Amino acid sequence: MVSWSVIATTKDKGVSRSNTVETQHEEMIHDAQIDYYGKRLATCSSDKTIRVFDLVDGEAKGEPDILRGHTAPIWQLSWAHPSFGPILASASYDGKVFIWKEKGRAALGAPSTSASKASGKAAVAAAGGKGDRWEVIKEHGLHGASVNSVAWAPFELGPMLACASSDSKVSVITFNNDGSSDAFICSAHPMGATSVSWAPSIVPGSLNKPNATSVQAQQFGQDRQRRFVTGGCDSKVKIWGWRDESKEWTVEDVIDKHTDWVRDVAWAPNIGLPTAYIASCSQDRTVLIHSRSSPTSPWQTTSLLPPGETFPDALWRVSWSLAGNVLAVSGGDGKVSLWKEKGGGEAWECVSEMSA
Repeated sequence: MVSWSVIATTKDKGVSRSNTVETQHEEMIHDAQIDYYGKRLATCSSDKTIRVFDLVDGEAKGEPDILRGHTAPIWQLSWAHPSFGPILASASYDGKVFIWKEKGRAALGAPSTSASKASGKAAVAAAGGKGDRWEVIKEHGLHGASVNSVAWAPFELGPMLACASSDSKVSVITFNNDGSSDAFICSAHPMGATSVSWAPSIVPGSLNKPNATSVQAQQFGQDRQRRFVTGGCDSKVKIWGWRDESKEWTVEDVIDKHTDWVRDVAWAPNIGLPTAYIASCSQDRTVLIHSRSSPTSPWQTTSLLPPGETFPDALWRVSWSLAGNVLAVSGGDGKVSLWKEKGGGEAWECVSEMSA
């Protein structure tokens, strides 16, 4: 039996405490994601299953829902914004992306159809236990190799999902209200794409604009940015943007600072402050912070550690707090560390660390 440790930070004292969840996975766990409200924890594993737990004060209660359908290890999960319903996306070595929905709830802005029920029939039938509360409503099988990463776009952009695959391509799926979906697929990293993360929809610097309602205007459809970042086996980080004129996603910037595979990328949340941040971690045992002070400024790269220093082992995941001011880093040494930027913005410091 494998257990997954969930880190919950108290709001009053900022003290980190860990609760151990016995997931009952039979093989290695590759991802764990808590939903928007912190009420559910989803885990995925090499045992080809997803388990969804109810959380109360950071602790799992009751037996999990067990979701079966993938035919190979599942690498990553992503919860959709709750405005689209209880929706979970999963990416697997079998080259498929499944969109799961809890039964009896509207999904992606459209009611369930007989077609969507049929697409989930095989997965639901194999679920067993409490897993029959969930069904697959969409299946994305356009990639020719392992799908390594999935990420939902900010909800202001609508139900859109980005996927990164070992076939060197990145895809963006847009789900329409009539139950249909459109997929845009493009070559991204020649040796394979490992990770993807969306930029916040609010344009950096909006909070400083003379018009005090600029941020609100963006939330209602004006002046939103449509960007995401990818990492790949070519050691590069690429920033992508949407072009309305050509109706396609194009590469805006390429950052080539790592010396080995980029394992993960994470674009920091932003409420309209001027500086944008992207974190990337690599097989080269470094975490790099890429930042720019305005949408037209060049990206600047600094290391999380002092120059010349590296982490003890390869790094696998980076993740920002909801406020975008704390970065979590995990790696092959079995440790999770939390980092904050020092005053002046010239260096970072570790504020907490725990071992798995």
